[in-house]
Amino acid sequence: METTAEDVQIDGRTVVVARPTATGPWPGVVMIHEAWGIDAVLRRQADKLAAAGYLVFAPDLIGDGMWLRCVVATFRAFQARSGRPFELIESCRRRLIADPACTGKVGVIGFCMGGGFALLLAADGFQASAVNYGIVPSDVDDIASRAGPIVASYGGKDRRTSAPVPVLEAALAAHGVAHDVRIYPSAGHSFLNDAPNGPRIFRPMARLVHAGPEPVAAADAWRRIEAFFAEHLGSAPPSS
Repeated sequence: METTAEDVQIDGRTVVVARPTATGPWPGVVMIHEAWGIDAVLRRQADKLAAAGYLVFAPDLIGDGMWLRCVVATFRAFQARSGRPFELIESCRRRLIADPACTGKVGVIGFCMGGGFALLLAADGFQASAVNYGIVPSDVDDIASRAGPIVASYGGKDRRTSAPVPVLEAALAAHGVAHDVRIYPSAGHSFLNDAPNGPRIFRPMARLVHAGPEPVAAADAWRRIEAFFAEHLGSAPPSS
């Protein structure tokens, strides 16, 4: 499906908006980036989801300024579960609901840091959440008690995020939450990326911890995400 993309400003921050060129309306998805922020990989991920039949808003949670200071502030907001990143995500969700090109159903998808946000937000007004190698918090049972449907993907080589996944899956099952949770043994962190990203100085370290693209696992994870969103947000998955 053909798509178009543009950068808009919402609440003083850049938001990548990707959408199908065909006539909608389409379900909406808020896409939340890794700690590196909006980059070429994230833009292609937004375009990929738009091609599957979704109106995608991808906000820049980090903003301008020195990267380290900004990302630390974003993580602090994540830990506090309040602050500007959550306000910006909520603004995007409301904009999507109000957009004539949106059906009114809105999901959330996140990667790495964004996956952690997506898990928290599963209990906060979204009809479906796609959590990709996001941190599983200690109060996951409380989140699961209020959560909507969740599809989650983790790399088995990334023990830091994958080790608590059985706890996540058990909590979702205990509270009757529709879910599809999978660990890919061949994959590490950031395996859904289609190219290495982040500052080059960090890339040797990324290889040491098995972070980066794993095309076979990524293809299956995207298939599951699109099928799950199609079921819970209402868009038809691509025929391929």
